[in-house]
Amino acid sequence: MRLKLFIPGPTEVRDEILRAMANPLIGHRSKEFSQLYAKVQPKLQKALYTKNIVFISTSSSTGLMESAVRNCSNKRIASFICGAFSKRWHQIAVANGKEADKYEVEWGKPITAEMVDSALATGKYDAITLVHNETSVGLMNPLEEIAEVMKKYPDVMFLVDAVSSMMGVKIETDKLGIDVLLAGVQKAWALPPGLAVAAVSEKALKKAETVENRGYYFDFLTFLKYHNKNQTPTTPTIPHIYALDLQLDRIFEEGLDARFARHHEMAEYTRNWAKKYFALFPEPGYESETLTCIKNTRGVSIVDLNNELGKRGMTLSNGYGKMKEETFRIAHMGDLTVGEVKALTANIEDILGL
Repeated sequence: MRLKLFIPGPTEVRDEILRAMANPLIGHRSKEFSQLYAKVQPKLQKALYTKNIVFISTSSSTGLMESAVRNCSNKRIASFICGAFSKRWHQIAVANGKEADKYEVEWGKPITAEMVDSALATGKYDAITLVHNETSVGLMNPLEEIAEVMKKYPDVMFLVDAVSSMMGVKIETDKLGIDVLLAGVQKAWALPPGLAVAAVSEKALKKAETVENRGYYFDFLTFLKYHNKNQTPTTPTIPHIYALDLQLDRIFEEGLDARFARHHEMAEYTRNWAKKYFALFPEPGYESETLTCIKNTRGVSIVDLNNELGKRGMTLSNGYGKMKEETFRIAHMGDLTVGEVKALTANIEDILGL
């Protein structure tokens, strides 16, 4: 049985998008591929509200997280941690030999602009890592407020993981002054996993010129060299780029504002439902727009609940890591609709006798 996915990635993918991946293959050094790459680039820039180059990477988002820290710091990184994936970015920095300090809050609490300001006022850092939407706890950090603080520190690279928020909420990359905005396409983009994108500023590219040992696979300057030829440095996943091209057209047909409004409507419905029957995990006011993390106040077995949902053709996500069974997560991102989310919650109510 095919399961409808209400998990925070991979998400539901439309059949027409899957079919686009079956286009005949072309050589990645061919004129046809360069034309495809060139066709996609302005669409990506429009979607991300940027004039910056948008690199396309055949990798998961984690690859571009590594790329960002390798290319954008030769001094010290401030890692702001509010959950599992922001912690991972710190681990990536350290694993790549970077000097990095943790600024950590309790899971469910946000990273505040004041925290960022206090850290950067020390003058110790040339980059920060921030997860916009912390998938593990269903929390959305105040990106706009933090961006205002970052304007006080123009020499500090602003690196943002938008893995589970990009294309679910409006992120005005250039207006916010983000130097690297990255995401994989298997979440709110509603594409199959295997491709990641990153809007990279001119400032970040200049910074990379000063950094030694940028690695090989994820070297921004190598990406730039091939980007200027409408190519990628290494063999890309061409089927994904066909699908990305079509999905961008579908996103623009819906309209960016309409897409973001649909995500907000799904989030509002899910939050209200969760508060009626359970409770929300994140601090009020910082709930995610793309997935809801719910406290398991009823002590139900999330494994058993998911098994029953599976019999009905759908699945949600257990709590992440240390919060397994203590919380559960309902993703409402990508091409899902409010009606589909309502169908999920109706089935949960029926199974649990709510």
